[in-house]
Amino acid sequence: MVYLKIKRLIDIILSLLGLIILSPVFLILIIAIKLDSKGPVFFKQKRVGIHKKFFNILKFRTMHIDTPKNIPTHLLENPEQWITKVGKFLRKTSLDELPQIINILKGEMSIIGPRPALWNQFDLIEERDKYGANDVLVGLTGWAQINGRDELEIELKAKLDGEYAEKIGFLMDVKCFFGTISSVLQSDGVLEGGTGAKKARKDLLK
Repeated sequence: MVYLKIKRLIDIILSLLGLIILSPVFLILIIAIKLDSKGPVFFKQKRVGIHKKFFNILKFRTMHIDTPKNIPTHLLENPEQWITKVGKFLRKTSLDELPQIINILKGEMSIIGPRPALWNQFDLIEERDKYGANDVLVGLTGWAQINGRDELEIELKAKLDGEYAEKIGFLMDVKCFFGTISSVLQSDGVLEGGTGAKKARKDLLK
């Protein structure tokens, strides 16, 4: 598919520009994280990429270093207790995701695509298999993110990811890109420790 080659070129150009333009923001956040709590600035986590291949996703660290590893936030007992002060701000604004620009530059992710699942989120991975959503490059943001984000049930999230995989193209990516900007500004769908309790929209489940 010709668009996939163009999409990769766009990812490279935008990720390079992003690293350059956002370097002052990176510096400020790095200092804030170091002053706020002990531990490394960046957080690596094993995730599932295209064709279910594993890779290490990069994030700004938002939790204390003694937080249980490889456990989704919503499965932690009282998740708020593990999140740092700066981490709460980073999560609410999605700024903790910025280091994934490096993953995009490396070709492990795209700007737009299904959000990479944790290696042990077997239910989500299995559901995505039903819709072919594991066969496209995972992304920083995607169709599911602008249609509910943390509030979505796994079945609906996988269905939306499959819809993206089926309709992948320039217009779909543009819609996801600008939809993400709107969602981030309004903090839509952000539910700390969210389990996906939002009722599925009937029109999306048809």
